[in-house]
Amino acid sequence: MAAMITQELRKGWEFKQADGEEWLPVARVPTNVHLDLMDNKKIEDPFLGFNELKCEWVGYKDWVYRVALPSIPTADLGTKHVLALDGLDTYATVKLNGHTILSSDNMFVMHRVDVSDKLSSSGENALEVYFKAALPESQRIKASHPEHKWVGFNGDMARLAVRKAQYHYGWDWGPVLLTCGPWRAVRLETYQARVEDVRVDYEVDASFKMVSGSITATIEGAAAERVDFCATLGEKEVFKGTAEVDKHGKATVEFHINEPKLWYPHGYGEQTLYDVTASVRSGDKHLHLVKTRTGFRKGELIQEPDEIGKSFYFRFNGIDVFCGGSDWIPADSFTPRITETRYRRWLETMVDGHQLMIRVWGGGIWEEDIFYDLCDEMGILVWQDFMFGCGNYPAYPEILKSIEEECVCQTKRLRHHPSLAIYAGNNEDYQVQEQTGLTYDYEDKDPQSWLKTNFPARYIYEKLLPDVVAAHSPHVPYHPGSPWGDGKVSSDTTVGDMHQWNVWHGTQEKYQIFDKLGGRFNSEFGMEGFPHLETVKYYVTDPTQLYPQSHMIDFHNKADGHERRIATYLVENFRTQTDLAKFIHLTQLSQAEALMFGYRGWRRQWGQKRHCGGALVWQLNDCWPVTSWAIIDYFLRKKPAYYAMRRVLAPIAVAVKRAHHDWS
Repeated sequence: MAAMITQELRKGWEFKQADGEEWLPVARVPTNVHLDLMDNKKIEDPFLGFNELKCEWVGYKDWVYRVALPSIPTADLGTKHVLALDGLDTYATVKLNGHTILSSDNMFVMHRVDVSDKLSSSGENALEVYFKAALPESQRIKASHPEHKWVGFNGDMARLAVRKAQYHYGWDWGPVLLTCGPWRAVRLETYQARVEDVRVDYEVDASFKMVSGSITATIEGAAAERVDFCATLGEKEVFKGTAEVDKHGKATVEFHINEPKLWYPHGYGEQTLYDVTASVRSGDKHLHLVKTRTGFRKGELIQEPDEIGKSFYFRFNGIDVFCGGSDWIPADSFTPRITETRYRRWLETMVDGHQLMIRVWGGGIWEEDIFYDLCDEMGILVWQDFMFGCGNYPAYPEILKSIEEECVCQTKRLRHHPSLAIYAGNNEDYQVQEQTGLTYDYEDKDPQSWLKTNFPARYIYEKLLPDVVAAHSPHVPYHPGSPWGDGKVSSDTTVGDMHQWNVWHGTQEKYQIFDKLGGRFNSEFGMEGFPHLETVKYYVTDPTQLYPQSHMIDFHNKADGHERRIATYLVENFRTQTDLAKFIHLTQLSQAEALMFGYRGWRRQWGQKRHCGGALVWQLNDCWPVTSWAIIDYFLRKKPAYYAMRRVLAPIAVAVKRAHHDWS
């Protein structure tokens, strides 16, 4: 009996255009095809000038990646060889030695393929992954379902047909860069038994003096006999137990911890984390060990009737917390190059800025493990959207099956994180339903009937997803969408969360009245501001274009009507300037003032019987160098709005309420 061997397939890859002949080297896996094309000087950096347009062709081509597998370890009878592919973007066919072993159409599903009987013990084993272009394939699928209403905001509506990061199709802050490739790790694993999953279920008692629960390990492999469990806090062992593996491949122990050190959001207590280990054994041989880091806390979403409607705020370990913070988009159009250092720097700005909650937006990606690990360590609460954004998603049987597989996979991956405060079913899909006149009858409680309407996505948000969360992550509250409030219109200020976009979008109100526009929890609001002058100079490759509203500067702002809206808010509040540096500064001041008025008013309403439970600014970050609503630009250069938020979100902040006079 031997312990599990893992071989990471990072190096030695090649790629080519499917209809071409030239194989080119790949620097590293995980990767995207655009990164490899840039490395090989086949395309220019799409973040510069108008280069985004020059590389549109990449998204219309098929691409092939290949690698020779490492030597296969000598193994005992009953040993498995499994190919683990943590993420393939998106329409992928995987072949081993010329034989198809996997077809995938969902970039968010982690695949495992037993290749024990397909490997050659002598000679080379060739792995090949063929990526079909997502745009034409999704357009083909869209055309094959004329019965569905393909409506939404942002990007080609064919995106709704594919389980791929939606922002790749372009958004009102991001470019159209339809990339592909092995975007997460690829491994070859050899084992006789492995710990597939560790689940920790627990309750914190009413006095917060006892944690009781169970630890369940799911085991793969016939050689497994028992599992040794252990929980430690630093060097101190707080629990130890052993359980036999049953016929279903499960081993479970119960545990109790007296006087536990609880996990708190930053500013409210310590971020105590326990290490829970599960080691599978056969006789006296340890075959595989998994360590899971978790924290114990009692997190609640408080929704109680009051004189306004119904509250919406969070309580942790008996303490009510106002959730000031930010919305998060992927920090790069090409996510494999986001390093741990960059993630850490981004999230440190949250803590330094007194921001308590980050919302992982539904048009991006299920984030990397390190993102959630850092939120645990730093005490940042995570609002996690499911990956649906700004559209009427189809719900035919094939895609429902794929969605369920994805969401089971991801909720199981994330459930041990104490920072995970809430799941939301989508981003703004109920607003799409309202604005396009799709059918929605809140009183109809029959899920099967929802599938027969022109808004079948309701079945996903109000049936499939809550069932997945209840089964696999029951300690995390589920909310059908963002925004959403008990079936009322998404702009209702009395219940649920809302996206307050009547400043900038909508009726384009004065930002000085943000406090009158908010709801019970304002999960989006914002104001555009230019990035730092050096960031603008980075992407403006033609010096003659360095003036406000030039063609190249305008190209790096994807928001509808941005020129007029920026100009309107500037002329209403400042003496306008045409010098680029001064113009940039004024847009940044406008953004800073707008966010200050919002947070200042809504923090006052927190103290007024919890009338406002929190506010998340759209947005913390950018995925490329751009003018957007971000308070920190792509290069982590902070805008003045970041510091305005930092001041107004300080534990103790003094502010003067401005009297608004309408002289008309």
